[in-house]
Amino acid sequence: MIEISFPSKNIKIKTRLTHFNINFWWVFLIVFCSTTNVLAGEKEIWHSLLSKGNIALIRHAIAPGNGDPPGFSINDCKTQRNLSKEGRLQAKRLGDRFRKNGIKTAKIFSSQWCRCLETASLLKLGKVGELPILNSFYRRYEREDEQTKGLERWIFLQKLNQPIVLITHQVNITALTGIFPAEGELVAIKVAENGKIQVRGTIENN
Repeated sequence: MIEISFPSKNIKIKTRLTHFNINFWWVFLIVFCSTTNVLAGEKEIWHSLLSKGNIALIRHAIAPGNGDPPGFSINDCKTQRNLSKEGRLQAKRLGDRFRKNGIKTAKIFSSQWCRCLETASLLKLGKVGELPILNSFYRRYEREDEQTKGLERWIFLQKLNQPIVLITHQVNITALTGIFPAEGELVAIKVAENGKIQVRGTIENN
């Protein structure tokens, strides 16, 4: 009989040793330690967002569906795909996580799509500025290169002396970073000294 304890996690496990569960516990320990490292990485990401040169890219919160209805208008939320009740709660939870990790205010900019503006507003991190370069180019991929380069130029022109939060769409974040974020997921990036954009990591928002 062996006992495995994780005091910091308040976990204690007892088991009899066999060839099968020796192998099982090796797998368990690898997975457990990997999970612990992910949590440590999340803390590092929140801490980095307080540092100069770091930006939080966020895909809008949960908005059921795909794309937007035919003939939608950017000036009329009723014609767009919008946040669900769950999405609004998700955005509020993410705002709470910002504050819990020491970020009470930020420079916050959003795509002009209603689901992005509402996500940004529900974070309650400050006044939301509309930034057309964050608008979706879904189904208009001929604009991908121009918009992505435009967003890079915009980022390079910022002073980056306080937290910056950008609310946008999956296609925009993927084009800039190579990451395919879930709805409400945060992708942390850093402007390196060589002028390149580096991905620091991601934070899921379940």
